[in-house]
Amino acid sequence: MKGIEYRGINSVDGPIVVVKRSENAAYNEVVCVRDKFGEKRIGRVIDMNKDAVVVQIFGATSGIDLDVSSVEFLGDPLELRVGEGLLGRIFNGLGEPIDGYGQIVSSEKRDVNGAPINPYARVYPRDFIQTGISAIDGMNTLIRGQKLPIFSGNGLPHNQLAAQIIRQAKLKNSSDQFVMVFAGMGIKYDVARFFTDSFEESGVLSKVVMFLSLADAPSIERTITPRCALTAAEYLAYEKGMHVLVVMTDMTNYCEALREISTTRGEVPGRKGYPGYLYSDLAELYERAGRIKGSEGSITQIPILTMPNDDISNPIPDLTGYITEGQIVLDRELFQRGMYPPVAGLPSLSRLMKDGIGIAKDGRVMTREDHANVSSQLFAAYSKVKSIRNLAAIIGEEELGELDKLYLNFGARFEKEFLGQDEHEDRSIEQTLDIGWKMLSLLPREELLRIKPEFIEKYLPKNAETGKA
Repeated sequence: MKGIEYRGINSVDGPIVVVKRSENAAYNEVVCVRDKFGEKRIGRVIDMNKDAVVVQIFGATSGIDLDVSSVEFLGDPLELRVGEGLLGRIFNGLGEPIDGYGQIVSSEKRDVNGAPINPYARVYPRDFIQTGISAIDGMNTLIRGQKLPIFSGNGLPHNQLAAQIIRQAKLKNSSDQFVMVFAGMGIKYDVARFFTDSFEESGVLSKVVMFLSLADAPSIERTITPRCALTAAEYLAYEKGMHVLVVMTDMTNYCEALREISTTRGEVPGRKGYPGYLYSDLAELYERAGRIKGSEGSITQIPILTMPNDDISNPIPDLTGYITEGQIVLDRELFQRGMYPPVAGLPSLSRLMKDGIGIAKDGRVMTREDHANVSSQLFAAYSKVKSIRNLAAIIGEEELGELDKLYLNFGARFEKEFLGQDEHEDRSIEQTLDIGWKMLSLLPREELLRIKPEFIEKYLPKNAETGKA
């Protein structure tokens, strides 16, 4: 019963506390544990049976005495105070202000676990988001309401890429502005400082809500951070009609925290020690993106995860790829050659791209009529470049035919001029497609098999370098 304290604890194991009494307790309910000195520790119910309740504490459990400490079930799930005052604020992983100001002025609270969305109420994503980054806009287009993760590795510039997307993201055919929700889980202080300074310098900080669970915070806090961030995003999108871009980094740290809790609870481990429910837990987060009927707002998600040992088959990127609608993969080889952004041309994919580019069936111009053809041809040509490079590594470049050498020249120019750009360069989709045509002009016209002849006549540069090395 709310307001009644129960004395006595069965056991304490790391952040996990097992309580003797289970009457009136509910799953995900907030619990207040007081140690023998009266100090409060907040936690939540994560499991229960007829004899005991398992409580997960957000913080240290040192000083909790089994006989003297007391437990109070507060009767409510963990909630986040919401309001338009969220914008421009910085909170910790549990939604408490850490920017030197008090709580926002609002009496409204929302359950951080969210509410399930009826699949029938979802609106299919179709609106093109211009990020100003050619590797994304041209070949792996981001659509409003999409879940498009960035698969990266330790030391790769995923933070710079995410900050650039946040600074530059805009809807092409609308004056509506994006607001941003940023969730940092287990990130270092310098990374948090980088994002804060980047938003401040570019003038977008007033449109950003930040939830930061730093590396020195309890790892258990990381499991709540993305839920607080998505709760704020849902309020801004579905109740205030805003277009929200949610960036969550690093999902690997989130999954490591889940593994830690699962191990402490003695659960049967799954692949690489992660809990068997890792898929459904990630789906709970990723599926909180999208658009719903009756609301003008939308939530677009860009989760960032660093792949352990750059292994894309690791359970975290593997399961994320099943749930989300594509991925942006960063390539270490391109990064070591000094390229930014080092987006891998072939493993990257946007499954919703086909529905958000070109000309819509109702005649609405989403990007440009040639977009799909140019993207397809660039993919095909770059794939052939990879095959020719493998061949050249065996027989030597001097043994290649003239056409193969043209493709090698195309590949080098494509990586440098199309994929590569400055960290503060904001390209329009027209500029991106024009650069794509410039790259395709390096190949003979008879190689452009994926492009309609009328588009070749209209867009291929007249001073094309076709057939020249």
